Amino acid sequence: MTAIATPESSAPAAGITATAYWQLRDTWTVTKRNLRHFVRQPRLLVFSTIQPVMFVILFTFVFGGIATVALPEGLRYVDFLLPGIFVHSAAFRSTQTAVGLAEDLERGVVDRFRSLPMARSAVLAGRTFADLVRSLAVIGLMILVGYLIGFRFTEGFIAAIGAVLVVGVLGYLMSWCFCYLALLVPGAEAAQTAGFVLVFPLVFASSIFVPLETMPGWMSAFAAHSPLTHAADAARALSIGGDALTPALWMLAWTVVVLGAVIPLAVRRYKSLA
Repeated sequence: MTAIATPESSAPAAGITATAYWQLRDTWTVTKRNLRHFVRQPRLLVFSTIQPVMFVILFTFVFGGIATVALPEGLRYVDFLLPGIFVHSAAFRSTQTAVGLAEDLERGVVDRFRSLPMARSAVLAGRTFADLVRSLAVIGLMILVGYLIGFRFTEGFIAAIGAVLVVGVLGYLMSWCFCYLALLVPGAEAAQTAGFVLVFPLVFASSIFVPLETMPGWMSAFAAHSPLTHAADAARALSIGGDALTPALWMLAWTVVVLGAVIPLAVRRYKSLA
């Protein structure tokens, strides 16, 4: 296990309190540990990148013909789909936060972290930040595949970066939610099942794959208020044009409210573990 930095090893940066400095150092140490753990598992690395690529290709060519009927004239399904698939990937990848943390709990890794003189929040923050980095890397791969099959960002480089950031924020938000779930549900298998049950309806009852107008009224009303819909709409507008401000503001509101509630709950739950 990577050693946690101690106050004697270096001095806090000027202008930052010692407590905040060591919390950041501990979080970065845990983040690096989780990223190394991921890279050192070739099978996990391969399958976690192949799956989203398969979704890009299959949804584009299997549903592209019929879905185009529901789109505005001149809009190709691949251009509508790709920003939504980014959100889909970030949402499903966030469930791996629950699985990874649950596995660490089962193997006693978290107990060893708890025995070290480190910030309690660092284990959770390091886990969610590492998963954010992995999610952004997968999105980069999906963009490459999307370009190979005809997708293009039409709003410029800065807007494209904004689209990726919106998706990253959603993934980070959901990672914290599933981090808390892992602390409530015993066992990696149970955490994985619970995460899938929660995220599956949220993904498909959203504007990720089709416009909301194609859904029944009651489902459309639900989907219109989903953070996944707001993220998909903002990413789509930043990618191919449209109103990005309104869904981005809704996404920001969801982020502030949910993280403001979930992070303290998760840290408190973590501290209470025997």
